[in-house]
Amino acid sequence: MIKTRAEFLRRFNLQPSPKIERRVDNVLKQKLRPAAVMIVLVERPHGLSLLLTQRAKTLRKHAGQISFPGGRFDQSDRNLLETALRETEEEIGLSRSDIEVIGRLQDYPVLSYYNIRPFIGFACIHHELKRQPSEVAEIFEVPLADILDPYNHYAYRIRKFIYDRIYFIPWQHRNIWGATAGILRELAEHLQPELKQQVSPLN
Repeated sequence: MIKTRAEFLRRFNLQPSPKIERRVDNVLKQKLRPAAVMIVLVERPHGLSLLLTQRAKTLRKHAGQISFPGGRFDQSDRNLLETALRETEEEIGLSRSDIEVIGRLQDYPVLSYYNIRPFIGFACIHHELKRQPSEVAEIFEVPLADILDPYNHYAYRIRKFIYDRIYFIPWQHRNIWGATAGILRELAEHLQPELKQQVSPLN
């Protein structure tokens, strides 16, 4: 069980990044637009928490879904890390100076033709976060232990885009699914390689 920052960093840096094959042909590669998200971890008395958002229901794409703070690359951004930090600051009011970035996962292409680069950072939250109402309906935290628990991971085996399954991670009255759940599954497997074959099928 990973309860502390030190244990997370030990596990994250100890394990080599798992090799994940993405079947992306050249035509699809040319269509994909760069984007970045921030997987924000917070130290709490009970252990580590993961900060997530629920997207506004008025958004044209992925309305109401659970997501990480982040968005598409802007020409003013020097790189994708700056994209993730800028979008996090804009969406939830968490200053980039309060985030210590410790690494990233492999790029994650999605059906909306974005190629998402997930960065991981520990945050020091000194004040109440302020969401951007046009994009974020709610900001909330989930215990990282719940996210890493293989008994909370479900998969629906179906061919969707370039993937052969869709992951679901239910938590309280919410359902984390799609790219967010897929990225979290890859984080869990990076930290705990033994999870590779552990998943509860939905069909």
